[in-house]
Amino acid sequence: MTPLNPYFLNGSSSEQRLVQDLINEQLRMYGQDVVYMPRKLINEKTIIKEAIASEFDDSFRLEAYVMNFDGFGGQGDILTKFGVKTTDELTLIISKERYEDFISPFLVDDEKVKISIRPQEGDLIYFPLDNSLFEIKYVEGKQPFYQLNNLYVYQLRCEIFEYEDERISTSIDEVDRSVEDFGYIQTIQMVPSNSVTATANISHLPTEKSIQYIDLINDGTGYLTTPTIRIGKAPTGGIDATAVAIMTYRPPRNGSSIERILVTNPGSGYTEAPKVEIISSTGTGGIATAVISSGVLGQISILSNGDGYSSAPVVSISSAPFGGTNASAQAFINSSGIVTSIMFTNAGSGYSSLPSISLSSPVGTSTGNFIFNESIRGVSTGTTAYVKSWDADTRILKISIANGNFALGEQVVGSSANYKILSINTDDLYDPYSENIQIENAADNILDFTQRNPFGDY
Repeated sequence: MTPLNPYFLNGSSSEQRLVQDLINEQLRMYGQDVVYMPRKLINEKTIIKEAIASEFDDSFRLEAYVMNFDGFGGQGDILTKFGVKTTDELTLIISKERYEDFISPFLVDDEKVKISIRPQEGDLIYFPLDNSLFEIKYVEGKQPFYQLNNLYVYQLRCEIFEYEDERISTSIDEVDRSVEDFGYIQTIQMVPSNSVTATANISHLPTEKSIQYIDLINDGTGYLTTPTIRIGKAPTGGIDATAVAIMTYRPPRNGSSIERILVTNPGSGYTEAPKVEIISSTGTGGIATAVISSGVLGQISILSNGDGYSSAPVVSISSAPFGGTNASAQAFINSSGIVTSIMFTNAGSGYSSLPSISLSSPVGTSTGNFIFNESIRGVSTGTTAYVKSWDADTRILKISIANGNFALGEQVVGSSANYKILSINTDDLYDPYSENIQIENAADNILDFTQRNPFGDY
């Protein structure tokens, strides 16, 4: 039997140390900088140990040698009846020492990590060259086989990652956003909450007068419908004033009574107070008179109707000059939270310049911005989900990994945002390959079904 080379110990710690250092240096010279992400199990089946929820919230920079020198392995892109499927494969070599020294110590005490002493099947690797995530399918730890009686590398056989609503939050933006448009995505339209803007004019001469307010003398009774308010015509060259009645029900009377009369247009050119008639085919007894003055504000014009109001906003009008009367008004909204009109309770007097008109902003429906990958919660249902994307201009929120169903109209809160839900679209419309959208659109440009069957003669 020929003895081993007497000049080498064939397995001493110093020889093994030298080989490991040479391998580490080679990986740094010829390898690629990748991001290693260990899988953490959030929930799994107790019988067959199937992972049904997992997350990747740790990341480690690591050098890896790419074995696929002639391109990705696998069958490439496959066209199936369910869409286009990518089957790229990648084989990477990483240093055993580097993993054990710089990754394992951070995982050993984490109960969510099943195996911490070596790379684990199911862990992810971000490959920057292709901006892709690969999942480790098999870890080969004995190739090359015991050189100098030791193992120095792990060979990782990986496949392109198929996203299944795993949460990826590594704080590395390029990694986290590599799966932004994958998985089951719900789209939520938040209530656009914009404040209303309005203005009023003063278009009449100081000698002309307009209706400042309408004084309700008697509220009447028995009105089954809102009565019509008819105001006497303005003199030639003037503008006729208009007003509406606001009703209220006061038991034990039958029907409603008039609560107040609001001026929608103060008119102009009046020289004396016009007659006010309350016209109705049901109720009776309503009596009102008009009070006119000069320097009255003109009809309020809404420049932007705003939206997102759950209750009518408060109207603020700048003060009249000394000796005048401050104007006041009331806003009205529709069922969609949009301001539809602003009417005077008092159109003021003594104004000589345009006043400023402001309305309060919507309360509790438009605050802040949602952050990518943050957890959000529905206040009424308790449903939680993670943010995929947020468009502050359109108020469109895309979410994934929802643990329940959000409700229309409920408040959704994040770390620094608070919005109300207007509509929910639970259809996944953001994977053109799985939905075959691109294929269908291309086919429509090739085959014309509008005239006849392109596959037959008739």
